[in-house]
Amino acid sequence: MISRKWISGTVGTVATILIWWLVAANAFRNTPKGATESIGAIPTPPEVFMQFGIDGFDFFARNAAVTIAEASLGFLWGNLAALALAAVALTIPKLDNLAMQIALITYCIPIVAIGPIIRLVVGAPGPGEPAETAIALAAMSVFFTTMVGAMTGVKSADKAALDVVTVFGGNAWHRLIKVQLLSALPSILAALRIAAPAAFLGAILGEYVGGPDVGFGPAMVNAQQSLEVARVWALALVSGAIAGGAYALVGLISRFVTPWAKGTVNA
Repeated sequence: MISRKWISGTVGTVATILIWWLVAANAFRNTPKGATESIGAIPTPPEVFMQFGIDGFDFFARNAAVTIAEASLGFLWGNLAALALAAVALTIPKLDNLAMQIALITYCIPIVAIGPIIRLVVGAPGPGEPAETAIALAAMSVFFTTMVGAMTGVKSADKAALDVVTVFGGNAWHRLIKVQLLSALPSILAALRIAAPAAFLGAILGEYVGGPDVGFGPAMVNAQQSLEVARVWALALVSGAIAGGAYALVGLISRFVTPWAKGTVNA
C-alpha cells in the first residue's frame, strides 16, 4: 500500500512543476521588439528538459565530477578538522571556549570575502583539475556544523555511565572513547547529514573565485554571460539533485550506524 508520505510528496512535486510552468509562461515572459519568440528570466519546464537533451549527459557528468570531487575532499578535511578539534577540547576542558570560538569564526567569515584570499595563497588550478579554493571553502562550510554537533552530542552523555568509567580508573580519554563517543554518534551523524549538501554548495561558491575551467561554478558563469537561461536552470536543478542525494545518502548511512537512534535524531 502506498504511504501517505509518498502520495503527498508526489502531489507536491506535480503542483510545484505546474506553478513553475504557469509563472514562467506568464509572469516572467516578454517579447522584445522585432523578435518572433518570447523570452523570460524563468524558462518553462519543457525548455529546461530540452536543454538537458541539447547539452547531453557528458556535459553534466564532466562538470559534476569536478565539483563532487571538490565537495568530497572539503567534506572529508572539514569534518576531520572539526572532530579533531572537538576531541581536543573535550579531553582538555580548558580549551572548550577557544575551540568554540574558532568554530564560530569559520562560520561568521563570509565565504565570498575569504575566497579571493585563499585563491591568492593556493593559486589557480591546472586545466581540468579541482580548485583548492573550492575545497577549502567546502571544508569551511561544514566545520561549524560538525563541531557543534560533536560537542553537543558528547556533552549529552549519561552521567552515571561516566561515573562508572571514572570509578574503575578511567581518565578523560577513556570516558570519551567508551561513553561519550557512542552517545554523540547520533548528533554527529545528524550534523554530517546537514554538512553534506553544505559542502557541495561551498564547492560551487569556491569555483566562482577559484578559477577552475570545469565544474558547475564556471559552467553557470559561462551560461549566465551568454544569456543561456535554460542551461543555468538545468545546472541549478542538477546541483540541487546532487545536494539532496548527498543528504539522503548520509541519512541512510546513519540509519544503519545508529539504529537505536532512529526517529529520535532528525536533521
